[in-house]
Amino acid sequence: MSYQVFARKYRPKTFADVLGQDHVVSTLRNAIERDRLAHAWLFVGPRGTGKTSTARILAKALNCPEGPTIDFDPDSTVCQEIAEGRSLDVLEIDGASNNGVEQVRELRENVQFAPSQGKFKIYYIDEVHMLTTAAFNALLKTLEEPPEHVKFIFATTEPNKILPTIISRCQRFDLRPIPTETIAKHLQFIASEEGVQLDDPAAWAIAKGADGGMRDAQSMLDQLVAFCGEEITEANVLEIFGFTSRETVATLTTALVKKDSPAALDLIHQQAESGKELSQLLGELISCLRAMLVNRLDPGAGNEGFPEELWHPLAEAAKSIQTDRILCLIDILADTEGRMKWASNKRLHFEIGIIKAIQSLNDARISDVIKALAGAGPIEKNTPPAATPMAEEPAPTPNPASAPAPESVSPPTLAPTPAAPPPSPPAQDQPIQEDPRKSSLDDLINNAADEPAATIPQPGPTLTPKEPAPQEEKTEVPADNSFYEDPLIKSALAIFEGNLKK
Repeated sequence: MSYQVFARKYRPKTFADVLGQDHVVSTLRNAIERDRLAHAWLFVGPRGTGKTSTARILAKALNCPEGPTIDFDPDSTVCQEIAEGRSLDVLEIDGASNNGVEQVRELRENVQFAPSQGKFKIYYIDEVHMLTTAAFNALLKTLEEPPEHVKFIFATTEPNKILPTIISRCQRFDLRPIPTETIAKHLQFIASEEGVQLDDPAAWAIAKGADGGMRDAQSMLDQLVAFCGEEITEANVLEIFGFTSRETVATLTTALVKKDSPAALDLIHQQAESGKELSQLLGELISCLRAMLVNRLDPGAGNEGFPEELWHPLAEAAKSIQTDRILCLIDILADTEGRMKWASNKRLHFEIGIIKAIQSLNDARISDVIKALAGAGPIEKNTPPAATPMAEEPAPTPNPASAPAPESVSPPTLAPTPAAPPPSPPAQDQPIQEDPRKSSLDDLINNAADEPAATIPQPGPTLTPKEPAPQEEKTEVPADNSFYEDPLIKSALAIFEGNLKK
């Protein structure tokens, strides 16, 4: 038999072989055991997470000789035909190549025929989001009410491109990215089966670079075996794929938390000159800060695969930074990561982001000011307040003989009342002599108009009656007579021919 890559050789054959998708496997197993089989399933997830493998395992469970059952023999003839894609009852269709209305019409005609060997006729459409809108609409009626012997299985990486009417007719299963630790353990299993010595740091580096995809990790391991032979180290992984070592990430993080800009920029320069992927380095840096933040809140949390000899000094260096500062660092670097995706000069944006992050550690924040004020102690009693309104000095009593200008005399402070509207102008046949003190006394007269003991008549019999002022809560007249004896009040009463009732 010709050579098979690891991704095909170690493809899952049963439900027990599917890794990292326990929620999907448990649901499918229970549905088969309880005979609650839907007529259409939709598998959604990133690349390399097991969509096609799970679809083939489900087809084996439905069409095996003892089926439907979860305890089928993967080495039986029917199961081998399904695994190799040559079964007459399990048709695998590429959605990208067969995305037109004509192909869907042909499918609608073929679903009427009974299966040749198994119990069901299963149509598996990969990358179903590539179908056109017309093709989806042509499939709607058949998908909603297919014959009893027909089952549909769809797989896609972009469910947002599928019509909602299609999704509503299927049972949707979201396959998640496989955890890094699970991928690393499976790589060690493959290495032991192939007689290859794979270091734990190397397996972790491969799993980290695979970003949740088992197929990507298996392909990288296959490439490493061809390059290194029977012994693979972490240095080999970093050299071939340009990944960043955990020592480099720890060094950069330490320089960041210690506010050492020259060391951080020099490390970025070295990584750029050696051809490393700076976007990957930035992602590792953000993951490290995230691990520090989680470890600060939960000491029992993991450390993102860092060995203890690297993690302990890093955690000690980060103790001087508050939690909100770490959050600010993550925000700044996340914004930098978003700009680097579309920038041609990634190094420039990376360096600017590092400088901004270090400067943010020196910025004064509101929380720092509050803490500083809280630790300053009580304010001294002899310390004058920041803003104290100046008390009004009492107006000096002028000499009536000298008759000073009213502008130099401050009126007495009274309860605030709304100003009354100005009086109507006098009639033409009875002019009133203008007095220079009248304009200065308007405010005083308006304030005194609401006093309970004062009545001020209109200046002249020909004036229009003044509108009554709104009723306000009256204040009591002071007990002393200084108000009535004030020369300014007496002058106002003389001008307007008024009197005060005590």
